[in-house]
Amino acid sequence: MTRLPSKRHFAILLLFPGCLLWSASVLAVEKVRVMALFADKAMLQIDGKQRLLRAGQKSPEGVLLVSADANGAVIEVNGKRDSYSLGSQVGGHFAQRHMAEVKIWADNRGSYNTMGSINGRMVDMLVDTGATTIAMSEVEAKRLGIPYRIRGETTGVRTASGFAKAYAITLDQVQVGELALQQVEAVVVEGNSPHRVLLGMSFLSRVKMEHKGTLMVLQSKF
Repeated sequence: MTRLPSKRHFAILLLFPGCLLWSASVLAVEKVRVMALFADKAMLQIDGKQRLLRAGQKSPEGVLLVSADANGAVIEVNGKRDSYSLGSQVGGHFAQRHMAEVKIWADNRGSYNTMGSINGRMVDMLVDTGATTIAMSEVEAKRLGIPYRIRGETTGVRTASGFAKAYAITLDQVQVGELALQQVEAVVVEGNSPHRVLLGMSFLSRVKMEHKGTLMVLQSKF
C-alpha cells in the first residue's frame, strides 16, 4: 500500500521551489550603477531599474547599500563588499567594475573641447593641461550660481592679458561624460575671460589621460 505524503511534506515541497526562485533572482543581477549620492542614501540603477536605498537597506534584487555619503557608496552583492564613486558601474555578475571613459577629438585648431557639468549644470569646456586648476570667468560662475565671493579665497592668476584678480574655490562636483569627481579645486577670474571653462589639472590629474593622434581619452582611476 502506497503512503501519501503528509501535509507537512507538501508544505516543504511548495516552499523549496520558492527559495530557489528567490536565489536565482539575486544571482541574476547584471549591472549596478551609482546615479546619485546623499548622506546615508544612494540612488542606484540595478538592471535598468531605479532604486533609492538607505544605508542598511537591501533592494528587491539583493543589492545592499552598506553606507553612503557625498564621496561614494559601499555596496554589497552576494557577500562581496566594495566602495563606488558617483557614476561608477559594475557589470558581468560583479566580476569587474565598468571603466568610465570619455573620448574627445581635437578640432581643426588642435583644441580639445567637450561638454560637461559643474554642480549639475551644463558647461562648455576646453581641456587645458597648462592650467593648474579648473578656471572660469566671473560671468560663468554667476550663471552657475557659485557663491565665489562668499566662499572663495582671494588670489591672483596670470592670463594672456596679464595679472588678474581671482577667487580660489572648491567645486562640489565636476563631470565629463561618465567621469564624475567630487570636491575639485578651481578659480574664478574677475571679468568675462576665459570665455569657456578651462578643464585644468585639478580634474585631469585625477583621471587617466592618453593621447592617440588627434584623440584624447580620459578614463577613471579605480
